[in-house]
Amino acid sequence: MRSFSLYARGEGGLAEAEVRRALEWALEGGALRRVLLLPPDHTRLHSGAGSIVRMLWEMLAPACEVDVMPALGTHVPMTEREWREMYAPAPYERMIVHDWRADTVRLGEVPAAFVREISEGRMDEAVPVEVNRRLLEAKYDLILSIGQVVPHEVVGMANGNKNLFVGCGGAGMINASHMLGALYGLERIMGRARTPVRALFDWAEDRFLRGAPVAYIQTVATAPDGEVRLHGVFGGSGREPFARAAELARAKNVTFVERPLQRAVVWLDGGEFRSTWLGNKAVYRTRMAMADGGELVILAPGVERFGEDAAIDELIRGCGYRGREAVLARMREDAGLRANRSAAAHLIHGSSEGRFRITYCTRRLTGEEVRGAGYGHLPFDEAVRRFDPARLAPGPNDLPDGPAFFIPNPALGLWSTRDRFFAS
Repeated sequence: MRSFSLYARGEGGLAEAEVRRALEWALEGGALRRVLLLPPDHTRLHSGAGSIVRMLWEMLAPACEVDVMPALGTHVPMTEREWREMYAPAPYERMIVHDWRADTVRLGEVPAAFVREISEGRMDEAVPVEVNRRLLEAKYDLILSIGQVVPHEVVGMANGNKNLFVGCGGAGMINASHMLGALYGLERIMGRARTPVRALFDWAEDRFLRGAPVAYIQTVATAPDGEVRLHGVFGGSGREPFARAAELARAKNVTFVERPLQRAVVWLDGGEFRSTWLGNKAVYRTRMAMADGGELVILAPGVERFGEDAAIDELIRGCGYRGREAVLARMREDAGLRANRSAAAHLIHGSSEGRFRITYCTRRLTGEEVRGAGYGHLPFDEAVRRFDPARLAPGPNDLPDGPAFFIPNPALGLWSTRDRFFAS
């Protein structure tokens, strides 16, 4: 696959025809017989990956065998409705479901000395490297990892080889990488292209996937009015597509507020966010903007559970979002939490550490359930009467009971004061 960098000329984003021409040029003369696409799942609906997969399917499927395996990580498999919304005309029956617990092969491990070095001594253990067995055993001519580069709470900037080692990875790497990020500090990581977790993935790719037919298509996108705008698409092998995308994402997806926010209101689309595991992007991506003693109000009509599967859901309910020290203490006592360190890291990330209040506004989780997990609660219908998302403009709003900063989709960015971002 040829490398390319495609930048939008204006704020309106790239036209589909421009992206199609770039993809056609990149794949020209490849003589491909079997191709594996690794796109995101429905939780990255606004990534622009859906249109790219549709184009690739139309270009490749007539001449070669194309498999599509969404990079689920620990997420639940896509439903047929979600698939058709993102990836039709690729048939739902061709979807391969990645099982992070049972469908991986171990390639080796990242040595403890390297982990100790990149974590500045916060973590001192070897990390197993596991990927879905199809990446190595299915004899593909091209494995094409597709996704959005955007600020991320675990790795700093999402995508690149994270798609391989977490999205298509196994329990050992997922647990260790999430805990590494939590111990190092998510406020030192978010919005950065070079972080300890990225160094972990880079080391693993260089040692264990060198020579594999892996290439990347990386997008940078926003959706200010609900419609996806692609500001850049970057393709090729190695780190370069990710690096170029990360530079653009820093400009497009990081919003600096003038002063800490006393109140922020975040909307979680009901079709996209069904768990606090996913919905807590409302917490991660705003925490560097929140004022001490402020309130984060999360409008979450679709949230009906805490974890993405029953085991993780039970762990979250049992421990709750009560801060770093409470989670670490619980890990010493709870073998289940020790065995699922990605869940422990998520619990650390999802707490404000007592610095500001978090109020979840739900209709499918009860107030008792939400308060039991360590959050404040307001019934969804009551919350919408006070904070009607249809009447709020993105950014500052003056309401009868005071100002509120509205964020319609926390998955598409990072909000921070300049002092906190650069100090950390």
